[in-house]
Amino acid sequence: MMKRFAVVVEEGKKGRDGELSVGPVYRNPLSEHGYSPIEPESSTIWKIFRSSVEKHSGNKMLGWRELVNEKWGPYNWKTYKEVYEEVLQAGSALRAHGFEPGARVGIYGMNCPQWIVAMEACGAHSLICVPLYDTLGPGAVNYILDHAEIDVVFVQDKKVKQLLNPECVHAQRLKLMVCFTSFTEEQKEKTAATGIKTYSWNEFLNMGKDNPCEISPPEPSTICTIMYTSGTSGDPKGVVLTHENVVTNIKGVDLFMEQFEDKMTVDDVYISFLPLAHILDRMIEEYFFHKGASVGYYHGEINEIRDDLIELKPTFLAGVPRVFERIHEGVLKALDDLNWRRRRIFHLLYRYKLHWMNKGYKQKDASPLADFLAFGKVKSRLGGRLRLIVSGGAPLSSEVEEFLRVTSCAFVLQGYGLTESCGMSTLGYPDEMSMVGAVGSTFVYTELRLEEVPEMGYDPLGEPSRGEICLKPKSPFAGYYKNPELTQEAVVDGWFHTGDIGEMMPNGVIKIIDRKKNLIKLSQGEYVALEHLEKVYGITPIVEDIWVFGDSFKSMLVAVVVPNEENTTKWAQKSGYKGSFLDLCTLDQLKDYILVELKATAERNKLRGFEYIKGVVVEPQLFELSEKELVTATLKKRRDRLLKLYKVEIDALYKKLSGSKS
Repeated sequence: MMKRFAVVVEEGKKGRDGELSVGPVYRNPLSEHGYSPIEPESSTIWKIFRSSVEKHSGNKMLGWRELVNEKWGPYNWKTYKEVYEEVLQAGSALRAHGFEPGARVGIYGMNCPQWIVAMEACGAHSLICVPLYDTLGPGAVNYILDHAEIDVVFVQDKKVKQLLNPECVHAQRLKLMVCFTSFTEEQKEKTAATGIKTYSWNEFLNMGKDNPCEISPPEPSTICTIMYTSGTSGDPKGVVLTHENVVTNIKGVDLFMEQFEDKMTVDDVYISFLPLAHILDRMIEEYFFHKGASVGYYHGEINEIRDDLIELKPTFLAGVPRVFERIHEGVLKALDDLNWRRRRIFHLLYRYKLHWMNKGYKQKDASPLADFLAFGKVKSRLGGRLRLIVSGGAPLSSEVEEFLRVTSCAFVLQGYGLTESCGMSTLGYPDEMSMVGAVGSTFVYTELRLEEVPEMGYDPLGEPSRGEICLKPKSPFAGYYKNPELTQEAVVDGWFHTGDIGEMMPNGVIKIIDRKKNLIKLSQGEYVALEHLEKVYGITPIVEDIWVFGDSFKSMLVAVVVPNEENTTKWAQKSGYKGSFLDLCTLDQLKDYILVELKATAERNKLRGFEYIKGVVVEPQLFELSEKELVTATLKKRRDRLLKLYKVEIDALYKKLSGSKS
């Protein structure tokens, strides 16, 4: 008998008189008999943090690494008590400068202990924390400073220059800047000239220590944060989240975890590298603080994160699909370096363990021998202690998820959520192989249904049930800041319309299959889902990253491809071509080879003819490394900026393709 992971609490109905059809309403079985109330002693983020300080004062809370003799040293740690003392000092210093409850406080920089101290200081005094994406340039930061009316910013030393950039005109409204470390003399002179007070981190804490102030704790309805979604086009949207929003999800995770044998403990360690300005990392860290566990921050170079993993030895890793795709590629590369006999043994053990996992055995019991002989080495590459891997931000391919489930010796699952849902709307279950390729079932405290999208042919009452994912959480977000029209457009009759297209599986598990906004119609009238195709083509070994483009006036798709450097070099050696990676990327022969490989991927995945890539532009540099800010903080592609950058090459490519066609 098939295990169901969601219950239907309301039947779907066919639309009439221009209305759209809606599917059944799904709810997590844990909340089938009503929602558990939030206890008063944990009704705000500030109360949760203070409770953890009382219970776990000596536990390691925040860890970081320092550069010693041009090498990154071991992790240093602050305890819960030490962090609490700094929070009180930072809060007192803010109040001494006249910032009252309700004031907006900007935090701009890479994840670090100072980020959390500033965030918790906001909670202590009912101030509103407004994160600024550290991957955004002065344009978006400038907009948020003005839109949120921010007068004080905590800032990383490397980001000060962006606030002082003449293009960031709204930084002139600032009254106070506090550096995570310290300002240079030149920076002090520039800020002084504009009337902005500046403090180093230690100066600011000492000021608060000398001017203690009683805290002004928030109520559940108090705004906790205005979190701006980076978006893929247009100005960022300020999502208003209350303390109740955040606390409700923390309570939901507690209820969710109760059903599993493996429990989280104070000894768990999370490695933080996703932006704290993004809801996924923020909510994970809030939960770790709630449990009295530890959070260690990466040293700032994502390409060197393996060194942080080895040093920190985390038990929990969360990332976006691109991170796990790179782990997958790294393991496959290591396999290629083995002799054929050892590669064959690895694949035999992989199939053997997968067989028993598909039979229902837990990953740790499916084949201890395979773990010992082969997969323990994969685990050691990730620090050696990982117990849980969570992917979010975008759909993870089934191939990569299955590979990690088998080889990582850890629980692997996907989740789905948005800033508007405070990060969690659905969540997968560990050891449930039926959830591979899906994002789990409806999360506790949330109801979910699908709504018809007729222009895309998605019908929630059809077989299979497909449509736009709509959410009704117990604690809905408070709207978009200063934008009631957009709020009314997104929330209709209490249902938040996500813009994501889901497919409901027979067991109550949801798959993300499309995105409403990233659908284009080709000239022959066929609709194409660009993000879906990028996921399919992204697994091709020669491809490091890919942006698929289609034009409604054209009948063909083209793409900008960033080749995988190592596989490109191997191809060149076999084919007799010499030169640097940059030289190889200029070869027409490489373009032809990439097209052949993309076609093979399309055939394996049974794509339709109009979904095949007909031409490519080769780009040697990763999109996320570009100074043009081509991706968001969660590595979603900014399609408008990509088009602007590559328009000349794309136009030339279409001209060439139309010529060859004729």
